[in-house]
Amino acid sequence: MFFSCKGDNLEEVRRMSEYRQVPVGEASNFELRYTDSLELRAIVKGKVYRDFTNQDFPYQEFPEGVRVDYFSETGDTSTVTANYGVIYSNTKLIDLQGDVNLITSDGKHLQSPQLYFDQVNNWIFTEKDFEFTSQDYDMTGTGIDFNKDFTQVRFRGKKGSAVLKE
Repeated sequence: MFFSCKGDNLEEVRRMSEYRQVPVGEASNFELRYTDSLELRAIVKGKVYRDFTNQDFPYQEFPEGVRVDYFSETGDTSTVTANYGVIYSNTKLIDLQGDVNLITSDGKHLQSPQLYFDQVNNWIFTEKDFEFTSQDYDMTGTGIDFNKDFTQVRFRGKKGSAVLKE
């Protein structure tokens, strides 16, 4: 692009040529319902939602917190909350940050400052500090990963107690 100007408008010309990340959509105090084969699978709620799927690396952002209620095929509900969330469309990765709490229908509770969910492999993980409690575990540590059903759990850098089945 070539700009020509008269007078002292150099700053205005610079602002015109800046790249701006402008969302394709925004919502306030929203509730999104996700269904699969007419079955309700999740409800996503929050104060602010921004859709940046118009970008080269598309994403959706929840800058003022997010709450997600997941519903299983059997009707059980698990809930995750975070102060910030972002969904990366191309990589199918969800990044939750700031006081992340995951509570399952059977009482498992994971708390961490950051948590990732790999939607392709249905795998949840963090490299940050965590606290995990359940009927069988009372663990703290740095780094944990597991499948979405908590049937495969790997702890790294752990402290605490666990009930082991033979």
